Amino acid sequence: MLPVMNLFQDKLTELSALNKRRALISANGIDFSSNDYLGLANHEGLRQNLIEHLQSDIALGAGGSRLLRGNHPQHESLESFAADFFGAEAALFMSTGYLANLAVFTALAARGDKIIFDEYVHASAKEGIHASPAKHSKFAHNNASACEDAVKRARDRGAKNIWIAVESVYSMDGDMAPLAQLMDIANRYDAYLIVDEAHATGVHGPDGRGLSAVFEGAENLIAVHTCGKALGQAGALVTLSAVLKDYLINTARSFIYTTAPTPLMAVAVEAALKAVRDEPDRRAKLLDLISHAHGTFKNVPGETQIIPLIIGGDGAAFAQAKRLQEQGFDIRAIRTPTVPKNTARLRLSITLNVTPTDIEDLAKAVIS
Repeated sequence: MLPVMNLFQDKLTELSALNKRRALISANGIDFSSNDYLGLANHEGLRQNLIEHLQSDIALGAGGSRLLRGNHPQHESLESFAADFFGAEAALFMSTGYLANLAVFTALAARGDKIIFDEYVHASAKEGIHASPAKHSKFAHNNASACEDAVKRARDRGAKNIWIAVESVYSMDGDMAPLAQLMDIANRYDAYLIVDEAHATGVHGPDGRGLSAVFEGAENLIAVHTCGKALGQAGALVTLSAVLKDYLINTARSFIYTTAPTPLMAVAVEAALKAVRDEPDRRAKLLDLISHAHGTFKNVPGETQIIPLIIGGDGAAFAQAKRLQEQGFDIRAIRTPTVPKNTARLRLSITLNVTPTDIEDLAKAVIS
């Protein structure tokens, strides 16, 4: 074994000792861990739609980046439909939410700008923020006053453009950002608001269009709608002004230098958006399940489909998750550094893949 391999093995052994080592586990048991909130990952109508397209002359692969013959009619159809669905001037389809966040922060925020972000914003946003030439600072989670103080300091110190970055629904805590206050701050200080709608798209906001939907059409709003969660597919849609879309196409390296999503995935995402539009009962049923879960698990924070059951230590959370998995519940432990120290947790995800009885059974198993 090469000496460097010994170093890597030692680091893996250290992670094991700290109860931080990760491993891939196959999906098994009652689903309390996926983000397939609306059950669209196995929607029979979507499956038949894709089968029909596969029997046509649709390309199986994109064949290149969007700028090198990889731009297909299905991509453009999806972007047109998504812009109308979300009420935006334009939409840009990208391979993943991670790449979308990377594109937004590295291409738009320039030297002389300031990015001000919620301390709990997603890791992909933080990667983009740290890779950006703009300066950055964080503010206390969901504290609009702290955000405004940071924005005011940046404006007083001569920042060119100011970018406020938040999630609408936070992926580990399940709480909602104070978007109305943040949008007001952005408007008063001539700043941009970037909202990661990953866990709201399809579930929250008017007709499942996300919590920023009420502000769509504003030139200073950019939203990232992940397609691999409630929509049950893959990729991400960035909704924004036509000018900023054109600018991303011309400058965003994670868009320019990557193979485009397959045309079939564009078809799947458009069909999923249509399912959200045409099957409102799915969302209503999910909201009822969410309410039932919050009533079953007493004194848990938030009001969304993500319920954190705080355990504390990494080892204790891992052991609790393993115990519940052995009882047939697919629930995972979230440990540091994904969440702050001493807040390791079971991340309970409510989807249409479970029933009220499943929720009640899990609650009994957690207590036992």
